[in-house]
Amino acid sequence: MGKRIVFTGGSGKAGRHVLPYLKAQGHEVLNIDLVPSQVPGINTIHADLTDSGETFNALSMHFDFAGLETGKGPAPVDAVVHFAAVPRILIRPDNATFTANTVSTYNVIEAAVKLGIRKIIIASSETTYGVCFAEGDKDYHSFPLTEDYDVDPMDSYGLSKVVNEKTARAFAMRSGADIYALRIGNVIEPHEYDKFPTFLADPPSRKRNAWSYIDARDLGQIVHLCVEKSGLGFQVFNAVNDTITAWEPTRDFLKRWAPETPIDGELDEFGAPISNRKAREVLGFREEHDWRKYVPRS
Repeated sequence: MGKRIVFTGGSGKAGRHVLPYLKAQGHEVLNIDLVPSQVPGINTIHADLTDSGETFNALSMHFDFAGLETGKGPAPVDAVVHFAAVPRILIRPDNATFTANTVSTYNVIEAAVKLGIRKIIIASSETTYGVCFAEGDKDYHSFPLTEDYDVDPMDSYGLSKVVNEKTARAFAMRSGADIYALRIGNVIEPHEYDKFPTFLADPPSRKRNAWSYIDARDLGQIVHLCVEKSGLGFQVFNAVNDTITAWEPTRDFLKRWAPETPIDGELDEFGAPISNRKAREVLGFREEHDWRKYVPRS
């Protein structure tokens, strides 16, 4: 049975692939963004989510003109997926990035909870692991990177995502709602696999992403699984694909390219250094887009 989902940021790099995946699963979706969605059949409401009033209104509107036909007002919403954000550093001033990302997330979660929406999924980030936007060459504490890692970013974007996870946890404890935070890896769109030969030829260039990635379509699957999975309260899930972006087995690769970082947990032979084990075991995630399907071995 399809759900009614309000999705923020559905016109962005990840969202434009997640929206059609959700629609294909039978969900009814409303997009909230500053630019329209290009996905047929999905309406976009333009809203400033740093404004609490606009956020409450956007989460409690008709999805489209067809909603008027019932004469009963807007139908209930089953889930909110919050991807809208300043997507990285060096786009807006740091204080503006931090403010936009934390305030919008607070407003979305607060509005959803007070409107009685019991499932909220927010976009966190691999940047919480502290290396992606670090000053200088910073090492990870240990591999694999799991959801209980001591996150320690030094940048405004990664810090905003840590704050957002704490905000989500607070509202989940207060309300009993299910709120899941996805630590999304480097998002790869279908047309971007032509970049992988360059990645493979220059391993240090991928350290900041922990030699991991998420296919945008597989991210759609993870979001769908989160929408369908209830009763978990507050949870954090790494949203990455299964395997390392290297031809070499993971342990051998890391000993060569990250020699100062200990390996103190389970790693599959070619497992990604950011572990998606929890998503596989708890949500039932099964990747469909392993990069090796699209990148010939030279």
